[in-house]
Amino acid sequence: MASFRKLKSGKWRAEVCCKGVRRSASFFKKASAQAWAAQLESSIYDGSYKCVSGANKTFGDLLLEYEQRVSAKKKGWKKESVRIQRFVRDDPICKILVADLTTNDFALWRDQRLTEVSASTVNRELNLLSHALNIAKNEWGWIADSPLKGLRRPAPAEHRSRLISADEIERFLFVCGFDEEFFEDSIQTRVAIAFLFAIETAMRAGEIVALTWDFVYFDRRVCFLPDSKTGRSREVPLSERAIELLKLLSKNKKNCFNLTSSQLDSHFRKCREKANISDLHFHDTRHEAITRLSRKVNVLQLARIVGIRDLKILMVYYNESVDDIAKNL
Repeated sequence: MASFRKLKSGKWRAEVCCKGVRRSASFFKKASAQAWAAQLESSIYDGSYKCVSGANKTFGDLLLEYEQRVSAKKKGWKKESVRIQRFVRDDPICKILVADLTTNDFALWRDQRLTEVSASTVNRELNLLSHALNIAKNEWGWIADSPLKGLRRPAPAEHRSRLISADEIERFLFVCGFDEEFFEDSIQTRVAIAFLFAIETAMRAGEIVALTWDFVYFDRRVCFLPDSKTGRSREVPLSERAIELLKLLSKNKKNCFNLTSSQLDSHFRKCREKANISDLHFHDTRHEAITRLSRKVNVLQLARIVGIRDLKILMVYYNESVDDIAKNL
């Protein structure tokens, strides 16, 4: 027989001990706890209950296992590893046994997390947790079903539609000390060139700092990216302006811009603040570039240039104003 008790939190905890199977779970309502216990006991008696190998593992154990066996093989494993370590260290849900996890537990986690971070961050974290649980279910046999199934996701925030004005570009270049006629090489002037180059090519920050002279073909007006965020290689056509910018850079280093990702990020932020430009991210150059390129090439060519296969995502970056569109009619 199942037993039920009310917790200090107001939730009801159901505990089932039947034919060697011990399971427990918490619910907001006693009726939900009773229904869960009745269904579990029925499946145990009729033989349909599947004993899972992760019965004695906590959710934290699952995430650490996922970090070692799955995250370590991903391109962005460092950031994901930091995120998993934070989960395991700070979130009480990681102390719950995997077999005892319910949708209610994740609903409480979601609501608490929304008081700390944005809805977009919560959705990204849920994507990670969902994948970990599905791997545990489908490949490791730790759980019979994912407790995230049926969880209501937070409504996503509006996509950024930030374009960059000519005045902002001029102010940014000024504080970087960038003068094309009397160019002096420094980290800040290379950051300025990277900023302009991103607007010309729609390349991501990581792709720009990783670009090497071996993969720049001036005769073809093309640069080759052997690796990108999507995990696929691609060639990026270069405008005359993009070529002019590249030719300002020294060829004495393997990497064209001779910048690390952290240098680009930190110096971009510093120069942005000095230029008194608000709410500007380096990634906004991608919005600006795609919007500009859309006036020159058709949509399929544009998608190929920027390495986007889903046209719905492409529309996120296309931010031309209605006023500008009206001028073309």
